[in-house]
Amino acid sequence: MADPMNMPPDDELRWYGTPTPGEPTRSQIGLVHPGQMGAAVGASAVAGGARVMWVSDGRSAASVARAEAAGLEDVGWMNALVNRSELMLSVCPPGAAEEVAEEITNLGFNRIYVDANAIAPATVRRIAERVEETGAHLVDGGIIGAPPQQPGDARLYLSGEFAPAAARMLAGGPLEVIVIDGPVGAASALKQAYGAWTKGTSALLASVEALALAEGVHGVLVAEWARSQPALAARSAHLNEAAQKAWRWIAEMEEGAATFAGAGLPPGFSEAAAEVYTRLQRFKDDPDAPSGAALAHYLLPGE
Repeated sequence: MADPMNMPPDDELRWYGTPTPGEPTRSQIGLVHPGQMGAAVGASAVAGGARVMWVSDGRSAASVARAEAAGLEDVGWMNALVNRSELMLSVCPPGAAEEVAEEITNLGFNRIYVDANAIAPATVRRIAERVEETGAHLVDGGIIGAPPQQPGDARLYLSGEFAPAAARMLAGGPLEVIVIDGPVGAASALKQAYGAWTKGTSALLASVEALALAEGVHGVLVAEWARSQPALAARSAHLNEAAQKAWRWIAEMEEGAATFAGAGLPPGFSEAAAEVYTRLQRFKDDPDAPSGAALAHYLLPGE
């Protein structure tokens, strides 16, 4: 449970679903704008025994369906979500992280706020300054892996003073929750370092194929890969998965560039990856997105 010092007065405990004698206490978690990953994280917390709430107002039918399937409780309006939650969890596209935090802060939230978005350490520290103006405590989070359906699918890394309290409330389901011994910014730094490799090298691979196409040597390159780098051909065949998510990865790569720059390192790797994904964002959530050379064509001028 959260720090008792941050719980509401007794006359407000009805918002937290006060248990009857002998009934176990359930953590009260507010999940902001759950997408595919957010809904799965929420479902994991529900499986761990938490009450996970959200607000359907203004959301798509697909979001409503995901939330219902995940066992999330629709509380109708954002004020209710803020008032009833002892922990607020933000899992959204990284470009919206600050806007979401501002929305929650403007409603006076003053308990534990977990930002689990793929943002730079400097960005999460800036968000921390804002949410702490209302007395809330920010916990930095970074999710690595696929939407958790079973143990081993994903890890949620948390850092900051209140990370252990947040971990207790979010644990128990298929999502593994790991506390890092570090300040706010540590979990985001880990996520950015990891994503710079996984997502950054996918962008590089697509760019390499586009270069080979432009110079007329793609067939020769693929033949050489078959001899000396067979894993690359297999990875190229799955670049359609990156294309479908490119629209979300643009801001993540931009945040990655800021992370490198903040450490005094060249940011160009992530900046280039952001440009690659900008050119591929036309394939947003497209199950028929191409791979390999067919996808690389779209990186070339005029395509």
